[in-house]
Amino acid sequence: MQIQAWIGAMRLRTLPLAFSCIALGSVLAAAAQAFRWEVAALCVLTAVFLQILSNLANDYGDAMHGADHEQRQGPARAVQSGQISAPSMRRAMWLCAGLAEVSGLALLWLALGSAGWRAVLAFVGLGGAALWAALRYTVGRSPYGYAGWGDLFVLIFFGWVGVLGSYFLIAQRLDWLLLLPASSCGLLAVAVLNVNNIRDIASDRQAGKLSIPVRVGPYWARVYHWALLGSAVALAALYVGLIGTAGVTDSPGGRWLFVLALPLLLRNGLAVQRTQSPPALNPLLKQMVLAALAFNLLLGVGLLG
Repeated sequence: MQIQAWIGAMRLRTLPLAFSCIALGSVLAAAAQAFRWEVAALCVLTAVFLQILSNLANDYGDAMHGADHEQRQGPARAVQSGQISAPSMRRAMWLCAGLAEVSGLALLWLALGSAGWRAVLAFVGLGGAALWAALRYTVGRSPYGYAGWGDLFVLIFFGWVGVLGSYFLIAQRLDWLLLLPASSCGLLAVAVLNVNNIRDIASDRQAGKLSIPVRVGPYWARVYHWALLGSAVALAALYVGLIGTAGVTDSPGGRWLFVLALPLLLRNGLAVQRTQSPPALNPLLKQMVLAALAFNLLLGVGLLG
């Protein structure tokens, strides 16, 4: 029972989000003939530790702030239900933070050993910011998730930092045009959070957690969901169109491979729009995670040529 509780608290179904942004950055680096598998592997490991830390902190923080209670429509949370004590969860959070630090420092040593000190300091700062963001989403006196900033932070860390950071660590250079696919990846991650927040509108409002769906209401939250999906597709298409015009890739048909994932996004958007029962949104979370993973992998693979 205790093992199952810890597995549930880690929310393994969300880990493809961490893998997705690193995979996209890695494949983009491979398309630039700069792939290093050992650096990519440590990027994935560090991102997974940070994702698990964020999930554990979210379980703990929502229990402390009252967002998790018996009337909540999502799966039972470990601390709120009493399956895991608050002190045990805090210890697990510190352990996971330590593992993320060790993995991150090993990553920087391997990837930037010959780079200048400015690059090393910049990534140490990014790593510290990632740890802070993972913890402070729902933990502390003024968690940013309760002020409605969760979507922006997801875009930053699951999009810009995850994709551009992994690309730089592998390729040792940066192309700012990659902001387009990085933003596309981040917006799909925000869409996952949005489904979660639509489901939890009632309990979040009761706890004072001012997510975007709480602020705008269920109707506009679903319109927002379509905007996230549409913007992600548009940015990916713009990037592919621009690099095709510039002759960056020799695979004109293959670079549009990501369109094969559009039915998955359309299916999720329609299901979120039509589903009014909060518990019925639970399966759509996993569906959105897998749709985002498929889209990002197809986008990256299509650029390999």
